[in-house]
Amino acid sequence: MVPALRTGDALLVRRGGRVRAGDVVVARFRARPGLLVVKRAVREQDGGWWVEGDNPLIEDDSRRYGVADVIGRVVIRYYPRPGWVS
Repeated sequence: MVPALRTGDALLVRRGGRVRAGDVVVARFRARPGLLVVKRAVREQDGGWWVEGDNPLIEDDSRRYGVADVIGRVVIRYYPRPGWVS
């Protein structure tokens, strides 16, 4: 999700609720249920969401794994204090 998100960013996620195209979401791919991802919702499809990362050169999103089920919508990104443990 670079440049929108970077390693070390912390996210506040609201579970459930309404998702719109363009929202950054936390989701699981139906084809890989053990993989939790943060991607951008593109469109509703087959009862789930087509999600893609912001970097078009990296295809670890719906282009590879298909439709995803959204767990929640990212509402805030923040930088944790140095030494903060998540």
